[in-house]
Amino acid sequence: MSEVTAIRKFACPGCGGEAVWTPAKKALVCPYCGTVSPAELKSDGSLIEENDLVTALRALPEDQRGWAVNRKTVRCQSCQAISVFDEKRVAQRCDFCGSPALLDVADIQAPIRPGSLLPFKISDTQVREDIRLWYKSHFWARSNLGDKALTDTLHGLYLPYWTFDAHAECPWEAEAGYYYYTRDSQGRQQREVRWEYASGHVSENFDDVLVPASKGVHPALLSKLEPFPTTTDLVPYDPGYLSGWVVEQYQIDLVQSAQASRGRMDELLRQACSRQVPGDTQRNLRISPSYSDQTFKHVLLPVWLLTYTYGTKNYQVAVNGVTGRITGEYPLSWVKITIAVVLALIVVFLFIAYSD
Repeated sequence: MSEVTAIRKFACPGCGGEAVWTPAKKALVCPYCGTVSPAELKSDGSLIEENDLVTALRALPEDQRGWAVNRKTVRCQSCQAISVFDEKRVAQRCDFCGSPALLDVADIQAPIRPGSLLPFKISDTQVREDIRLWYKSHFWARSNLGDKALTDTLHGLYLPYWTFDAHAECPWEAEAGYYYYTRDSQGRQQREVRWEYASGHVSENFDDVLVPASKGVHPALLSKLEPFPTTTDLVPYDPGYLSGWVVEQYQIDLVQSAQASRGRMDELLRQACSRQVPGDTQRNLRISPSYSDQTFKHVLLPVWLLTYTYGTKNYQVAVNGVTGRITGEYPLSWVKITIAVVLALIVVFLFIAYSD
């Protein structure tokens, strides 16, 4: 990663150690002596700017790149996640998969700097307890899973996301079907469809359509972590919020993410147009969307991640660092499944026996 000059230091005023952003106190706190740092971080949401998408796709100014503070970047050779953290920290294992195979990387071009982020609000103590309860709520999980999985380290991470806004005007055409009924030669009722041409128009404003740019967290988990309160709780980017935390650098760039957001918007427009088609059924729906006022933001969103190995497979449990929403993977208990199948077969056998 290209070196940049730190714009702010976060030394503890009590002992000189490095102050770390602490969700429970919503402040920079020294992990050595407990002193709360007087450093003030930006929190005025009105300062968060939307960036013009068309202009950015052509070129982005260099002063919007980099982390605005010296950071160290490593790539995991197992899961390929790129982690960014305080330059003095020595990384021994990947925070996403636990692999020790980490290599320092130097970016040819510094990444686009996040414009805003959501600070952590859920503490690790609360997350651990919530995960224990989450495991217990899944009957088919292995009985000893909670104790075993929680022996691994819980990591607080900032994941990269892109958000996209746009105004869409979308005319549509379709064939609307209306049911009517006839009777055949034997008097049996039959349903028929009368097809008629239909058309209409949908106007839609999209606000903060989220596109994750993470490769460290299993893709199936990311959508289940939503929603994040990006429209109300974002604060302008300040490196102080990242002090003591690991950040994943995006590997899905702005161009790919813009294409993904367009696909999501197209699908939402298709659904909205479909709801407007009159009649009982429809076919051959055609939409012709046009977009304007397209803007984007690069944001960091907080996630607690628990990664563990059970048998030969890696599993992840992810927790929304703002809302506490939990999603995850777990190995099934084949003992429980086998017992359930045997009991089900016994019930079926008894039912058949008594039916005779």
